[in-house]
Amino acid sequence: MCFLFQQSYTVLKEEDILNRQEDDVTRVSTVLSITRVAASILLRHYNWSVSKVHDAWFADEDAVRKSVGLLDKQVVQFSNARELTCGICFESIPCDKIISAACGHPFCNTCWSGYISTTINDGPGCLMLRCPDPSCRAAVGQDMINLLAPGGDKEKYSRYLLRSYIEDNRKTKWCPAPGCEYAIDFAAGSGSFDVSCLCSHSFCWNCAEEAHRPVDCGTVTKWILKNSAESENMNWILANSKPCPKCKRPIEKNQGCMHITCTPPCKFEFCWLCLGAWSDHGERTGGFYACNRYEAAKQEGAYDESERRREMAKNSLERYTHYYERWASNQLSRQKALVDLHQMQTVHLEKLSDIHCTPESQLKFIAEAWLQIVECRRVLKWTYAYGFYLHEHEHAKRQFFEYLQGEAESGLERLHQCAEKELQQFLAADGPSKEFDEFRTKLAGLTSVTKNYFENLVRALENGLADVDSHGACSKTTSSKNASVSKGKGGKGKGGKTGGSSKNGDD
Repeated sequence: MCFLFQQSYTVLKEEDILNRQEDDVTRVSTVLSITRVAASILLRHYNWSVSKVHDAWFADEDAVRKSVGLLDKQVVQFSNARELTCGICFESIPCDKIISAACGHPFCNTCWSGYISTTINDGPGCLMLRCPDPSCRAAVGQDMINLLAPGGDKEKYSRYLLRSYIEDNRKTKWCPAPGCEYAIDFAAGSGSFDVSCLCSHSFCWNCAEEAHRPVDCGTVTKWILKNSAESENMNWILANSKPCPKCKRPIEKNQGCMHITCTPPCKFEFCWLCLGAWSDHGERTGGFYACNRYEAAKQEGAYDESERRREMAKNSLERYTHYYERWASNQLSRQKALVDLHQMQTVHLEKLSDIHCTPESQLKFIAEAWLQIVECRRVLKWTYAYGFYLHEHEHAKRQFFEYLQGEAESGLERLHQCAEKELQQFLAADGPSKEFDEFRTKLAGLTSVTKNYFENLVRALENGLADVDSHGACSKTTSSKNASVSKGKGGKGKGGKTGGSSKNGDD
């Protein structure tokens, strides 16, 4: 993330998760004076919340033990017999091959192993494993898993245990990027839900979609649904087709003449203009390529409602297409920028270092420029979703928004042009160039100016464009102070007030 805000999260590797898990087990075990196995069972029951475990335990220890299955004494007592009957296979088994949980119900090693293996292979529910006796609620801890489960099942159980520490905790989540095994520990209160994982995937902690400032999660949900919904297909059908008067199937007119023949089995022939039967058309209706009946009916208002609906659908579709195309275009540009960034970091920086006799550490300004381009493309992409849901009647806000968006777009294009095109001459050079220092100054300046402008743009949009006054006009005084233009070499910056999430309108 290239925008400045207080980082309110920690990225956790598997080692970090295991260490935290072990620390929590140790704390509970020490404070409550119980075994680590019992502490782990308690923590799983209370979603790995140490404070909840302590509160519940000290409030009513007996109730907690009963609900969790931590028995403090056996419910079954054995005689000193050499053999005992297994409660599953009902065979007489030597006592040294009989094992029981804290309850004392006897089961042979083989039956225990099969029971545990089956439960583990059924899924994460194995973490709440209980005694096989149907009437018993005694918990089965990891010590028995390690003793009796086959090797592969032990590993599965350990993975489930590790994942439960993240998935059962409200403050932690796995990174949603495919194949990523990092987790995020999030601390609320920073005002931003944007999270950037070590795998380079940025996402929103609140909704788990990709990072989407400056629009709120509700707008993102509506926009993504709209992009995939059948409603847009229906809008297209309504705007570009008419129903067959006989079978009501929608028909798109793809040729010039007004004579339409519906597809089999209907095969009804009709006039595109008035939707009347083609057999009724001829000289008396104005000929085959004009329709007096339609013109007369139109003058009488007979077709006004259907055409009005069709015109509204067409306008709605054109408006949606305008915003969607630009949203998708910036998405593609961002993906291309990510590829270029990777190539810059893996190939071009080393090449530039060799050509211009400059340490790679002094070429970081190029990678920083590309990182900024990637982030700004993402922000610019989501401004089009913001604009789509901006109320039509808020003309002043829309005008101000389009001005800010246009300035952001032109500033980003200057930065992108410089990083992409102007860099090429230095990559193709045979040796050090005097102009390289000028390029460094220009690119670093454009990066800084663009970053500042986009930071302020995000704040302004999240604040609901507060620089537009209550009378529906832009407050020039406020704009000049809070959205001042920072002029630099090849770029502009405009600021806005700090605020919360934007509140947007209808679908």
